[in-house]
Amino acid sequence: MSNGYGTRAAASRVAKGLVDRGQPAEAVAVLAVWAVNGANDADGQGLLAEALRIDPASRLAQLAFERMEGVAGDHAVLDEAMVQWSADEVARLDRELARPAFVRAQVGFNNNVKYKNQTFHIQTEDSGLDKPHVITHLFADGGRVIKGHRRSYAEHVHQEDVAQYVRQLMKAQQFEMALSLREGTFDEIIQGRAVGGLEVLDTPPRVDLQKLATQKKSRVRADGDRARGDAPAPAKVVEAPASGQGQRAYFRLIVLRSLGGGPAVYEPRGPEAIIGRAGAITLPGESFCHAREAAVRYRDGRLWLQDFEAGNGVFLRIRAPVELGPGDEFIVGDQLLRIDRNPPPKDQPGPGPTYYYSSPKWISSFRVVQVFEGGALGACVLARGTTLQIGSTYGDFVFPSDALVSEQHCLIEEQAGSVLLTDLGSRTGVFVRIKGEQELVGGDELLVGRTRLSLELVA
Repeated sequence: MSNGYGTRAAASRVAKGLVDRGQPAEAVAVLAVWAVNGANDADGQGLLAEALRIDPASRLAQLAFERMEGVAGDHAVLDEAMVQWSADEVARLDRELARPAFVRAQVGFNNNVKYKNQTFHIQTEDSGLDKPHVITHLFADGGRVIKGHRRSYAEHVHQEDVAQYVRQLMKAQQFEMALSLREGTFDEIIQGRAVGGLEVLDTPPRVDLQKLATQKKSRVRADGDRARGDAPAPAKVVEAPASGQGQRAYFRLIVLRSLGGGPAVYEPRGPEAIIGRAGAITLPGESFCHAREAAVRYRDGRLWLQDFEAGNGVFLRIRAPVELGPGDEFIVGDQLLRIDRNPPPKDQPGPGPTYYYSSPKWISSFRVVQVFEGGALGACVLARGTTLQIGSTYGDFVFPSDALVSEQHCLIEEQAGSVLLTDLGSRTGVFVRIKGEQELVGGDELLVGRTRLSLELVA
């Protein structure tokens, strides 16, 4: 069988595309075949290393290793794979994956979800423009189908942004299935007391996610919609007014926790109040509060919190699962934590005959890093696959000496390419840093340093 550098490069691209499609076994087969199909050089060893990274237990990759090292044995399975993944087939898939617009289907989502000490699998697929519908399946027990959701998008196939529309539909449908599982919607089916089956739906996916202004220059309303109109005004340095006489109060902040003393209630006058030493909400004794940390503004019947970016930030208690991204910060108990991407793997083979200088790494979607006072980094924990749990007793990231952390406090999981943070009914809550402009509603809780505040609106 002929080969060349171009075909090996195409095999690498095709394998990546197959992994994105949720077909890791096929990706391993392509890599193993084209590692063997050519000289036992750095390119071939690189393909084999990638195959072993995707599936360290792959029998096909082991056979490819034996053949590359001249080890005799039964390699019939490898020979069959070499016929299947020919140069023509790799070239065909390479062209298909490179198309800017989709004809057959969009790349789907595949995620594992832990629920009640069991691992479930959620798979969302698009059937393409010729059969325009998105279908999501929930699997358990190694393959038993618990539930299926199917939605048609036939009325949208002719719009210009159909690919983007389908992508968002798939993502929302994946979220919907995961959240429904956690809410116990399918408990009777899982236990065998009810029948699941495929359900055809004509309503939008029900996704109860809380949207927060976690990015600079973002502006998010309390209902989760991005505020329309102009972008948030630049954070201004506003001096505290000399007197509040003649101005009404629009809100009050009740102090639930303070380590530095100070008033029990803040009820500033006027449509704007600064949180910080230079403002109306001074938080005396709070060492982590900047002179001008943020502003609370009443505008057009709504109350907004705007971060000034210069301090340590103001954190808002979450009410529902929240979508986070790399660099976003949140507080659990007295622990400041940050979501980070995992660095690219560096377990490629080095020069010489050595294939690996370490064991294959676990697949991990993200990591959580502890941040100390002054910005120094503390402990770092990688997600086990796509999930990471935090608590004082149970979980992957455990804080046994923090009295404010519940036994099972919160869960972080990757779903459909996004990271979701969920409070597991903790006593003290989970707080996410606001970096843009966030609408506040009565009952919201804010955290500035170690000072915890509850918001009440003044009628």
